[in-house]
Amino acid sequence: MTQGSGGTGTGARPARARDRLKVGLVSTYGTVDHHVRVAHEVEDAGWDGFFTWDGISIGDADTWDPWVLLGAVAASTRRVALGALVFPLARRRPWKVAREALTVDHLSHGRLVLPVGLGVLDDGGFGRVSGEAAELRVRAEQVDEALAILERAWTGEAFSFSGRHHTVDGLVIAPRPVQRPRVPVWPVAGLGSRRSMRRAARWDGAVLQTIGEERPLTPSEVAGAVAMLGELREELRADGHVLSDTFDVVVQGELPTDAVHAREHLSALAEAGATWWVEARWDPRTAGPDAILGLARQGPPGT
Repeated sequence: MTQGSGGTGTGARPARARDRLKVGLVSTYGTVDHHVRVAHEVEDAGWDGFFTWDGISIGDADTWDPWVLLGAVAASTRRVALGALVFPLARRRPWKVAREALTVDHLSHGRLVLPVGLGVLDDGGFGRVSGEAAELRVRAEQVDEALAILERAWTGEAFSFSGRHHTVDGLVIAPRPVQRPRVPVWPVAGLGSRRSMRRAARWDGAVLQTIGEERPLTPSEVAGAVAMLGELREELRADGHVLSDTFDVVVQGELPTDAVHAREHLSALAEAGATWWVEARWDPRTAGPDAILGLARQGPPGT
């Protein structure tokens, strides 16, 4: 499997992990101005990506619209990749996502990535409102249809689509994104689910995730996922799908605070085939606004 721009490399020295693995940071909590400030610190300190998150109402956390936030960050940064972990396409209108994404892609001059997933039911945007699907199978169908619509929309030409959940008739979404053939799409790839892995293999990257439990992925699990994704991409090509030449493998979590251990872990993940590490700290007791700002200023873990 051809890897993404992060590369996989062949050296075994931990200090070389940053040569082969891109590193991003999720800004988890704080005011909207604080998140923009974190993005500026991320860029200045040498991180490769700034990420927010997409939710409507999760607990009592202050929550901001990711597209508005990413627009502000796109207009005030110059280098870092931008995205959200993750966009739950099952509760979003795909033609509106197409418009929002291409707008941020133009504002950033081609730095947007689109991690996508089914969404979580503890978000009030699913569980406390009417009209949103709760059943996993239905949400998966909605995501697949949304991705098909996004691919057609970003051609800039009139397109139609007929599915179980969405119908489009002669719609034009123009202009095209800056990035060609499209904004890179990174679906969540649930380890152990062939359908989930195959969905990710069809696009431009995979956000690796365990199913049914929250725990860090081991390098051996990442290596197994990379091998499976490679096999699935070969199957898709054999079935006539035209796939991108590059493919990113994204792992998220919290690295050890010790710099040596952090470098060793990044190196092991890179050797396993990961191309991105995203530092994602979700515990509000340890990932408050000041803590994340300080982390951003320190620069990428393991450096």
